[in-house]
Amino acid sequence: MKLTPDSLAAHLARGLAPAYLLSGDEPLLVGEAADAIRARARAAGYTDRIVHFVDRGSSWEDVRAGASNLSLFASRRLVELRLPSGKPGVAGSATIVDLIERRDPDTLLLILTERLERESQGASWVRAVESHGAWLNAWPIARDKLPAWLDARARRAGLTLDRAALALLADRTEGNLLAAQQEIDRLSLTHSGAVGAAELAAGVADSARFDVFTLGQAVRAGDAARSLRIAEGLRAEGVEATLVLWSLLRELRQEARGNARFARRDFARLSERAARVDRAIKGRLQANPWDEIALLAADLCGVPIPLARRA
Repeated sequence: MKLTPDSLAAHLARGLAPAYLLSGDEPLLVGEAADAIRARARAAGYTDRIVHFVDRGSSWEDVRAGASNLSLFASRRLVELRLPSGKPGVAGSATIVDLIERRDPDTLLLILTERLERESQGASWVRAVESHGAWLNAWPIARDKLPAWLDARARRAGLTLDRAALALLADRTEGNLLAAQQEIDRLSLTHSGAVGAAELAAGVADSARFDVFTLGQAVRAGDAARSLRIAEGLRAEGVEATLVLWSLLRELRQEARGNARFARRDFARLSERAARVDRAIKGRLQANPWDEIALLAADLCGVPIPLARRA
């Protein structure tokens, strides 16, 4: 079965599945879901918790052994696999499938990973979890739904943020739900009831976790101001310019296939703009790569700027 962060509580109230997969790029939502499952498991007698941090050098035989040996002081065990890559390999996939299909009532399996790429979602171990257990994928909160999400979180903390305060908090913590929750927790310690933008602005940090996919979304939407702000955030966070260029080229290719809003865009100019970024990154153009990235992002958003003479 598939779950969402919103449906998890009702599911756990009905009982536990034998296996859970928690995936996604939102550490706050994945972490909260894991905490809820652990708490429900403890209440159900799964008092022995075994955690495996799985990477390329890990032994899956250790995972099998750990799932088979009960503690002297516990009758049930929670086996927790931390799988950052989402790719356990052949041996790992077989181990996970075996742990699920053996249907040991004394073993509860909890797998935590980052976002699963499309090819990984069809893996045998993922299908086994979905068939016999539950898969919760924590999708990012869409930009237009973020104020409502923040409002619900604030009310849960005893705060009422007005529209301006919600807009400010959404803007300052965009893409970083953990930072948003931390800011709400901080506000709850110093305020109660209504909170306006002025009170919020006095202490909120600009904690937006910008990433190249968020930049792509902004460019796709034609939002030049937001695209430039995200690009500057990426630059400040030390993200490699090559990775940012890849994101923008991805959007350019989408437009070249006629899937974007501007099917008749001057692709020759955009291609030249992208080439300038590439040459600047490689030191073949006397220009700041990030300035060229900003120009390319603006151009992709429909704000063309005349090309400088080729250097």
